[in-house]
Amino acid sequence: MITTNSFKNELFKITNESFNDFALNLFRFQSNNNEIYKTYIKHIHVDPTNVKTVENIPFLPIDFFKHFEVKTGSWMPDLVFESSGTTGSIPSKYPLRERNFYFKNSEFIFHRFFGGLRDYTFLALLPSYLERQSSSLVFMVDHFINSSGSALSGFYLHNHEELYEKLAFLKKKKIRTVLIGVSFALIEFCKKYQLDFKDLIVIETGGMKGRRKEMTRTEVHQVIKGAFSVKMVHSEYGMTELLSQAYSKGEGRFIEPGTMKILIREINDPFAYTKANKNGGINVIDLANIDTCSFVETKDLGIKYTDGSFEVLGRLDNSDMRGCNLMLN
Repeated sequence: MITTNSFKNELFKITNESFNDFALNLFRFQSNNNEIYKTYIKHIHVDPTNVKTVENIPFLPIDFFKHFEVKTGSWMPDLVFESSGTTGSIPSKYPLRERNFYFKNSEFIFHRFFGGLRDYTFLALLPSYLERQSSSLVFMVDHFINSSGSALSGFYLHNHEELYEKLAFLKKKKIRTVLIGVSFALIEFCKKYQLDFKDLIVIETGGMKGRRKEMTRTEVHQVIKGAFSVKMVHSEYGMTELLSQAYSKGEGRFIEPGTMKILIREINDPFAYTKANKNGGINVIDLANIDTCSFVETKDLGIKYTDGSFEVLGRLDNSDMRGCNLMLN
């Protein structure tokens, strides 16, 4: 009998060659056992038995996580992640079946990009996230901090002077360090402090809207590189509705982790895909979303290149999503 645990036991063994078969098997399982996804597929007149390729899989518009409890099977959440949203907006909610699985997946992905957690001291500058109790990013980074084994790891809110002193100490002691921060907070810090710390790994998580003058990712990275004398700034691409993260190794070009694949859909036809090097909406296959829905149509605008890397260009200006109003009526 196929269960969610069957998929979880195989998730971290996935290769590029086995990804599509795993995704198709998971689609068949979720289309039968996830009531929200099953109903959506029915509304758009797709017969799951006719879906033979990954490109034919229907993607659930991301706003469904605002209006419904998206779960595969029947179970009680260990905890619920919630998006920040904007004033007056409805936040997305992600029911998490087991936090240890989220931690295992996040650690698995980080290790693929940067190495083991115990290789680093982690400093986190995430004020807007830390001030909330239900941020998936904070849960992930908290796990990284606790798993690093370094007493020097920790979170920072607005105590920039203390953060600067910690960074200066870590540089002096030649301790491998990761500074992960929301973009607006990193910019605020870099406007006040500069430190020649060439070996520092800086990971920005995005997040400028409504906090200060809008800046492009390139402008953000230029400020950070200048402040720390680093050659590159890494980026993290994740969201409340996904358990997996993608990281860039500079210049905002993200690399798919083993559990995630990006497809770029046509802006005017959500059921068709663009060719490489052409802008469109980002669809995400996140195989770690075993307990919810692994096939998510986001509101992000992006581009995928012939080498498999992708870039996030901004947000699509969509109003309400397809199908959701119908299901709400």
